[in-house]
Amino acid sequence: MRRSVLIFAALFVAVALRAAPITLRVDATGVPSNVYHAHLTIPVTAGPLTLYYPKWIPGEHGPTGPINGLTGLQFTANGKSVTWQRDLVDMFALNLEVPAGTTSLNADLDYIAPAPGANFTAGASTSPRLAVLSWNTVLLYPKGAASDTLSYSASLRIPSGWQYATALETRGHAGDDIEFEPASLTTLVDSPVQLGTTLRKIDIPNKTGLRHTLNLLSESADAVQTPDDFAAQYGRLVDETSTLFGANHYRHYDWLFTLSDAVAHFGLEHHESSDDRVAENRLREDPSRKWVSTLLAHEFVHSWNGKYRRPAGLATGNYDKPMTGELLWVYEGLTEYLGDLLPVRAGILSAEDYRENLAETYAQMAQHTGRTWRPLLDTAVAAQLLYEAPGTSRNWRRSVDYYPEGELLWLDADMTIRSLTFGKHSLDDFCRAFYGGTSGHAELKPYTFDDLVAALNNVAPNDWRTFLNERLSSTAPMPPVGGIEQAGWKLVYNDKPNTALQFYEGEQKGADLNASLGFNVQENGSVGDVVPGSIAAQSGLTPGAHIVAVNGRAFNIARLRAIVKASASSTGPIDLIVRNGDFFVTESVDYHGGERYPHLERVTGKPDRMEALTRPLVPVGAAAKK
Repeated sequence: MRRSVLIFAALFVAVALRAAPITLRVDATGVPSNVYHAHLTIPVTAGPLTLYYPKWIPGEHGPTGPINGLTGLQFTANGKSVTWQRDLVDMFALNLEVPAGTTSLNADLDYIAPAPGANFTAGASTSPRLAVLSWNTVLLYPKGAASDTLSYSASLRIPSGWQYATALETRGHAGDDIEFEPASLTTLVDSPVQLGTTLRKIDIPNKTGLRHTLNLLSESADAVQTPDDFAAQYGRLVDETSTLFGANHYRHYDWLFTLSDAVAHFGLEHHESSDDRVAENRLREDPSRKWVSTLLAHEFVHSWNGKYRRPAGLATGNYDKPMTGELLWVYEGLTEYLGDLLPVRAGILSAEDYRENLAETYAQMAQHTGRTWRPLLDTAVAAQLLYEAPGTSRNWRRSVDYYPEGELLWLDADMTIRSLTFGKHSLDDFCRAFYGGTSGHAELKPYTFDDLVAALNNVAPNDWRTFLNERLSSTAPMPPVGGIEQAGWKLVYNDKPNTALQFYEGEQKGADLNASLGFNVQENGSVGDVVPGSIAAQSGLTPGAHIVAVNGRAFNIARLRAIVKASASSTGPIDLIVRNGDFFVTESVDYHGGERYPHLERVTGKPDRMEALTRPLVPVGAAAKK
């Protein structure tokens, strides 16, 4: 009886709120001081009411809602204050008693934008000249209603002279006040807003007939300058991606691309946009400009894989119900695979770039020795823990390996399909069947592991359940190499630098010596991690240590590289003076292997399926629409 009453009450709330939208007014004029002010008017009826601050944020795969930034909270009804109390167990739930005769509740709150140090929407998002507003940080919603059924009428006041970009539809714009078309809570949270003094919008020519825009935001006008062929390159990316899937599940698409050293750096997917943040200088030079394409492609692919089709455990219907990540190796792993591949098909990266990146991915996963105790599946299930785990000891703990090892798994699946069908079918056919359908507005179609297996069998009959489970549950010391081998290539190590690794080292301002000495180090001498069982680990070097000197001279990366290179012809060890806390020790690393970098090498006599994999789907020079 009580359960029926609660269900009826929840339905009543949902119907009432659909008819009467919640109004949300956000004042961002305080953003240069890191503060947003928000005012909500919530339709209510008298009696108990629980309001939630969004906790489980789509795309972040964990209870990451930045509730510590919620301050200044006050409720009023009919001109009088209404008291509230936080739930004793769920810190994101606020309980109130709505007075008799009340039809609307007013809520005022401040959100303090966080300082650097956290991830995603909990990370740094503002500077004196720009900001990225994630709506989930400045709103509340009532318990008992799915996010699709809640309608919000949102407006935003931006600092004078600033510009903005978002996938939301604008109803009106008066001075610095922007009124958006009413949208469901799902759409609102899924549609962040860029705002700042320097915003450049680039319309991307493409064959879909839909608007695609790259919105470049920075504190610097120089940072948003691009080469003449930049828009055309991303037009080819749009065409390759759209052709792969065969349909577009959005009205238009916006990359909200922020180039700033003051914000957290990441990519976060949304159905009709993506929140992409990188260093200020990322577009100024090649190769950093070309390699950023993998981030923009990854988040674009998520419009299909993650937004249109989403694992059932991640499609929870609101933001207070826990998500389960057991299929993140599909959600993120397949997206990683396609996000690295599509820029090659679009001509932004070369086939050699792709192979170098793939070789580095395999080498990195081989160095994650934690695979001998933690299978790939557990990295997905434990995602909400691993995103927040320290960087030290990552090789033994493992990290969110469902991204890079997921890429190896899907390469294996792709090459298996090509082998089983003698090249007549590929993973492209699976993508078109599973993620295609009919073009139109954003919608969500959840799926299960069984749905995935069935779809793969429709493309190429095989025991896909066993194929996938073996790779997901394996605790073998090495990652799956079947995809590389079936493609007609093999992994080798030599003293020639890996170009993808060189780029990553430059971005991280360090040296990755995992394949030789067995550790990586920052330019200040800080050791990020040590590969368990490596010669450095056997010598006593530990994660978090600080290298002060190398062979009796002050540490710098160039000197260390030179000594590693010379080790192939030297007889003595490499002596590292290392500081651990207040203690100094000398670690002697008896290494004589010279420089070692991973690469892919052709196998004589095997067909080159890698060439077919990287071939464009859209003929070069095909006409595009703007």
